Amino acid sequence: MKLATLSALLAGAALASPALAQQGDGTNVSIPITIFKPAKVPATPERIAALRAPAGFTVTSFATGLKNARILAVAPDGTVYLTRRDQGDVLMLKDADGDGKADGAPVTVTNRPGAHGIAIHAGKFYLVTVKELFVADILSDGRLGELTLLAGDLPDAGQHANRTIAWGPDDMLYISVGSTCNVCNENNPENATILRVSPDGKSRTILAGGLRNTIGFDWNPRTGELWGLDHGIDFLGDTDQPEELNRIELGKQYGWPHAYADGKIYPQSTPVGGITKEQWRDNSVPMVIGYDAHAAPMQFLFYKGSAFPSEYNGDAFATMRGSWNRKQPSGYSIVRIRFQNGQAKSIEPFVTGFLTDAGTTHIARPVGLAVAHDGSLLMADDANGVIYRVAYDRGRKAANTTPAPATAMREQTERGNGVPLALGRLAGGRRSQPTVSSPAFGSSTPIPMRHSDYADGVSPALSWTAVDGAASYVIIMEDPDAHPVQPFVHWLAWNIPAGVISLPEGLQEQPRLTEPEGVLQGRTTRGSTGYYGPRPPVGGPPHHYHFQVFALDTMLSVPAGADRETLLAAMKGHVVGKSELVGTYAQKVAPLK
Repeated sequence: MKLATLSALLAGAALASPALAQQGDGTNVSIPITIFKPAKVPATPERIAALRAPAGFTVTSFATGLKNARILAVAPDGTVYLTRRDQGDVLMLKDADGDGKADGAPVTVTNRPGAHGIAIHAGKFYLVTVKELFVADILSDGRLGELTLLAGDLPDAGQHANRTIAWGPDDMLYISVGSTCNVCNENNPENATILRVSPDGKSRTILAGGLRNTIGFDWNPRTGELWGLDHGIDFLGDTDQPEELNRIELGKQYGWPHAYADGKIYPQSTPVGGITKEQWRDNSVPMVIGYDAHAAPMQFLFYKGSAFPSEYNGDAFATMRGSWNRKQPSGYSIVRIRFQNGQAKSIEPFVTGFLTDAGTTHIARPVGLAVAHDGSLLMADDANGVIYRVAYDRGRKAANTTPAPATAMREQTERGNGVPLALGRLAGGRRSQPTVSSPAFGSSTPIPMRHSDYADGVSPALSWTAVDGAASYVIIMEDPDAHPVQPFVHWLAWNIPAGVISLPEGLQEQPRLTEPEGVLQGRTTRGSTGYYGPRPPVGGPPHHYHFQVFALDTMLSVPAGADRETLLAAMKGHVVGKSELVGTYAQKVAPLK
């Protein structure tokens, strides 16, 4: 063990990421750290027999010799699929005779560099790599048809390249995108998030952010709410940061990189735009439950089988791959997350013993987790390449495929959909109409490509005439021609001082601006903060983009990052002037990647 200041520990990260803020705020923190990786030893029959599970459960090997076994998925007919990150492929395994062991050698069904997350939905097989999302037909023998690219522009990875995917109860595809670093201010708003993607891959939004690396997530089968386990920050000592269990909701921010756990503040990083760490923390959702620091949660699922005792109904399981950043190892296990009336109550060990020789060695680093066709649990180990089977001796041999209700997700994602433009939703301002203009485009004329998200994506310069009695101005940019969300919010900016009647081109895409000082920006329909340029479907007709300017008789007490509905509610009764400039945009030719 050695003692080092946090700034020294993260100096390498600072050099690697120019977005990492380094401001002299007087912080002086010393933290004892340990790097300890238990040695891998063979998974012998004797060591497997020594694994521990609750009374009535047995743990056996379903398949062995699979090398870097990562993520599992089980088809409705019981076929088991496994990704291998290091080998860049997907394997198929079957247990036709129902003896709890795979029949013969696995079959390679596809190869793709960086293959990791997989999901099965409506007879289709979905695969995600670092930057690509694919779909393929599942053939009658379980093999896959040709992979078709749905999206090829997921964010570049850094520290966390292991994308995972799952189909939500709302028939949308969800993708976890980890952060590029241990702690930094990300330049790409899609990093450290969960994305919500249309079935054809053509449209995606950010569901929630501030999630350092939520590899495992699933929907509660009773409530339809989304839950996930997030990886904590490294190098904070043996007991910090705890792994976080979060209830994940649309538009929420979960703390990373500046706040964590139940409201603690990370000592080194600095939010952009003059936002204080306390403000960042107060605008973040604290964890529901914490678990042992550095345990490294991986695949997470609610148990949907009927082969376990009834007391497990509604509970979830997760794999903990195991620590490397603490003296006493944590993880190396399967855990059970107890739920009661839809709320998480505790996280406790379920299968242990993968850590051996008093914690100095290991036989497995648990990663993949799935419910098999017979209701047993399958767990993939990426160290010795074993798939383990956890079965209840007196269990009924059936799996439950009833989907989680879609109500919770649809209530979140349909809020503000199908409403009029903001200009028609707020009364007031009839006696004073500002004139809105831009040097980049005129009324009902095309917006230059550099202002679209197909190109530079920079905000256009915008100006308006002053309004008597105005204490502040608000900009709301919407596209009523978008689908399926209509109107699509492209920009929210408020608390523009009364003395400011123009904005320059290329404003920062962050919650708070320092020039003009104190201007706040909100959440677009995409889920990012700040200006998000036009991006209509390629080859479609022009969309109309309404740059709406409102003059208010007050400054607003609305936190940065707020959505349009929150902003409009605060503006109600304060509008003393309003007008708009409408530009158009169409993308006739697909841009070069």
